[in-house]
Amino acid sequence: MLRGIFFDLDDTLVDQRSAAAAAVVEWAAGHGVTDELVSVRWNSVSDNHYARYQRREITLIEQRRARVREFLAIEVTDADADAIFAGYLARYKAGWVAFDDAVPALRRARAAGLTVAVLTNGDEEQQRQKLTRLGLLDEIDLLISSSVLPAGKPDPRAFRVALDILGVRADEVLMVGNSLENDVFGAVNAGIEAILVDRFGAHSAAGVPRVSNLDELLF
Repeated sequence: MLRGIFFDLDDTLVDQRSAAAAAVVEWAAGHGVTDELVSVRWNSVSDNHYARYQRREITLIEQRRARVREFLAIEVTDADADAIFAGYLARYKAGWVAFDDAVPALRRARAAGLTVAVLTNGDEEQQRQKLTRLGLLDEIDLLISSSVLPAGKPDPRAFRVALDILGVRADEVLMVGNSLENDVFGAVNAGIEAILVDRFGAHSAAGVPRVSNLDELLF
């Protein structure tokens, strides 16, 4: 019997991709970087160093500094890297927007009697701020951020601890997220059923349970 549900946050409930793309184009231009592949390169650099943070190889702040240094190809002090990243972060936060289907899906899940938790590979303070600003915090029962877990998704330890926090067994919860690796394969490897949110049709041949938006979720 289903008792709980984990929702990923970024690019599942919140349009993180658009916020990051708009922020980095404006921020990079201020540092003289204006080529058409700015967003692509930033995503690649960010994904690499953020994954290192999720594996606990570096800290949250260290991965931010690494992103700045690699993307801008500069050697700067930690303080200068922090100041440079702050310019990006302010623009990124200003672009946060929840998907239109987020609140209805959360409310349907709760109406079905499920305990609703956000399970995110993010810093708890920032993700709580995001949920609060976008009016999503009151729509969930629990926020579980990887910063309070031994590792991030797709590490099975992240899911095991999240299950303990939620107080359910693996067969009593559903994971819903946009990342094939982190949310779907990570959950399945931990014995949790998962549904991929494939908003852009990028994984039509993945062979996993899939919806194109949250309105298609049935509880």
